[in-house]
Amino acid sequence: MAKTSEYGLGEFTYPRGWFMVADSSEVKDRPVAIKYFGEEMVVYRGESGKPYVVEAHCPHMGAHLAKNSTSYVVIDNEQIEGEDIRCPYHAWKFGPDGRCNHIPYSPAPVPEAARLRTWPTVERAGSIFVWHDEEGGEPDYDVPPIVEWDDPSWVRWTFDHLGELDCHPVEIVDNMVDRGHFTPIHGSAHPEYFRNKFDGHVITQEFAAGHKTLSDEVLVTDTWYTGPGILLSKMDGYHPSIIQITHTPIEDGRVRAWHALLVKSADAENPEAGVQLAREYQEASRLALMQDFEIWANKRPCFKTMQVIGDGPFGRLRTWYKQFYNSREQAGALQDKANGYIPTRGTRLDPWPTAAE
Repeated sequence: MAKTSEYGLGEFTYPRGWFMVADSSEVKDRPVAIKYFGEEMVVYRGESGKPYVVEAHCPHMGAHLAKNSTSYVVIDNEQIEGEDIRCPYHAWKFGPDGRCNHIPYSPAPVPEAARLRTWPTVERAGSIFVWHDEEGGEPDYDVPPIVEWDDPSWVRWTFDHLGELDCHPVEIVDNMVDRGHFTPIHGSAHPEYFRNKFDGHVITQEFAAGHKTLSDEVLVTDTWYTGPGILLSKMDGYHPSIIQITHTPIEDGRVRAWHALLVKSADAENPEAGVQLAREYQEASRLALMQDFEIWANKRPCFKTMQVIGDGPFGRLRTWYKQFYNSREQAGALQDKANGYIPTRGTRLDPWPTAAE
């Protein structure tokens, strides 16, 4: 399990950015234990329905806020009160800002140190995201919007929980520039073009190609990462679709990942048919992603690519990626080094010479 320091990415162990930490459907009326960025955390919903993410252990005596089923605080359904959460051990209550605001048995002032670490939290399109920043700064970009989520002609996704993967996240993000793997891994054929654009905290991949067995038509995809952990991909066709793939570091060199797919297939006259089609599309998409997962799960770390003509701009990608592992004051310079629009050779826009030539 290769570590961040071995890749020479920067001073921080974990990247700065928005990361998925839970499927919305998992977080209901009880706090849920999670672990990311080497930290034990708890995600819970206040009575308003808004999700919050706080550190898992009470500062009083270290009790875990979610791993309890026998305390009367839990049995009597008193753990969530308004937007606050109570510790099951001594019932100290903490607000969404992390500060303790009530100790039920003590008349003494609440100690200043009685507070939980909190993470900025956003819920969008069935996902719960947190902002992670080892410098403790506020978010400097937003979770990408998905306007199709509220369009009734699109069937909403359910998440494929892909589990944990012993792979550094940089190896996953490498896929954004890896033109060469599409034919041997995914069966792409006769690529029309493959281009990357680096623009601040966003990297885009534009790709068009046929497929060896699935269709003679050219499939056009527009794929982008917003920050280091949220991928969206729009695909055209008779039923347009949007993929979301997220991966979040659990600890250094290990991630958890999710996959989901929106499909424009809702049918007012036959809604079940539209949902069934969407689920079939999603399963096909998941299977394609698992072709990558099998590689990532079994490859040795690639600290430096043995670059040849026809590979994508791996060096440029890793320069772009470093912005998330270094201080904000260095991010602009790294973006300036990476920013630009880069086509990769070996497509119909740039055909290879024949033997006769």
